[in-house]
Amino acid sequence: MHKQTKSGSDAALRPAAPIAQTNPSIRWVSIFIAVLVAVLVAAPITALTQTRLSLRKNKYSLEQDVQVGRQVAAELEKELRLLRNSQIESYISRVGGGLVESIPREFQHNGFDYHFKVVDAKEINAFALPGGPMYLNTGMIIAAKTEGEMAGVMAHEIAHVALRHGTAQATRAAPYQTAGALGQIAGAILGGTLGGIVGAGSQIGAGAYLLKFSREFETEADILGAQILANAGYDPRDLAEMFRTIQQQGGGGGPEFLSSHPNPANRYQRIEQEARLLRVSNTRTDNRDFERTKSLIGGLPSTAAAPGRGSGNDRPELGRGGIGRVEPPSGRFRQYSGSDVFRAQVPDNWRELPTDSNVWFAPEGGYGQVRQQTVFSHAVSFGLERTQSRDLQRATQELIARFAQGNPGLQQSGSVRRNTLAGRTANYAAFVNNSEALGIQQTVEIYTTMLRSGDLFYIVTVTPRNEYRNYQRTFQYITQSLQLRD
Repeated sequence: MHKQTKSGSDAALRPAAPIAQTNPSIRWVSIFIAVLVAVLVAAPITALTQTRLSLRKNKYSLEQDVQVGRQVAAELEKELRLLRNSQIESYISRVGGGLVESIPREFQHNGFDYHFKVVDAKEINAFALPGGPMYLNTGMIIAAKTEGEMAGVMAHEIAHVALRHGTAQATRAAPYQTAGALGQIAGAILGGTLGGIVGAGSQIGAGAYLLKFSREFETEADILGAQILANAGYDPRDLAEMFRTIQQQGGGGGPEFLSSHPNPANRYQRIEQEARLLRVSNTRTDNRDFERTKSLIGGLPSTAAAPGRGSGNDRPELGRGGIGRVEPPSGRFRQYSGSDVFRAQVPDNWRELPTDSNVWFAPEGGYGQVRQQTVFSHAVSFGLERTQSRDLQRATQELIARFAQGNPGLQQSGSVRRNTLAGRTANYAAFVNNSEALGIQQTVEIYTTMLRSGDLFYIVTVTPRNEYRNYQRTFQYITQSLQLRD
């Protein structure tokens, strides 16, 4: 530590002054360099290398952004089927709130009211309105593999709002924009016909916001979205990964989200380039709340919906094809990671359907709804069960009893046998299920093993009895691929 010294008679006690102190100009250069070095060392690397963005020319006020967003939101919500679930709403708002707090200071605007709502729609889509209202389809949440991927979509949409792209685009279109176009453009983004629903009272033609953004605006939203993700503790590459995910899951026609967001060939590379500049480490990897939220989304199987659940003469429409028109399991497999507990290979043409405590994989045509319960004709399930006993035999019997309560036609074939699962001692039991809901007999197999936590891990396979031989090899491959990581 260097202490300041007094002038006058004490000067004789000082050591000889260095050369820099004999020349005032050199002295100030030295001080400047020292301060600059200190600043550079103290500054985070993101502040030095990340892409710098600026707001576009905009003739509208912040208050008009907010006004437009509120007006359009009020009209759209008369038609949107919003998901009313306090747990889901709370979780999405918490993730969104963390992202909003991570917006760089220069893009934080007084009066903007960011809030987040979930739309009960299977289409893979999301959009935000000027001033902050944002809507996320359940289909988008289900499509995401991790919380980071979902947050990436949200950060991208938040970036459009923070950069004021809606009113900036309206500024560009001012000579041609009319207030009467508002309803037509709002209908275009939602794939509906809201032309007669959304009012035309806005003085700035807010409908321009709902047009497809220009490529440069999309690039800006990708860059700022990646920065917001990094500031919030996520890996900014999650945004690029989400684009890949929804492109893969969107089918031959392409997902709605990408169809309304131009996707140049270098888009992934540009996001990953920004991620390298940001140099983020120790990113968020806890997906437990995300997985719980996915399981709560309406229309997905409930925990009680074990194989063959249903009663009466209701015949379900299963997937796209229905019983008898189920595609055979693909010979190609993909790896699924269930939180931090397990990994397994599943056919790449089977859809993921998570619930509270387990996850199902089934082909199109192999599942459907009966009296608000999901039933399966062809499927495999991985799950955890909190049992009263830490003894494998007793815990297995508890699980079987629970399944039997939900499936009156479930009959055990023989006794529970010893087996192995992921190199551990396991139990195996086979059943015949007389499914009234499907009008068929099913072969059901249950594998169980104990985790170190005391929870029971299980695999359930389901297939029509007369098709079991066609699926037996697939089920064996799935169970043999299992890796437990507890």
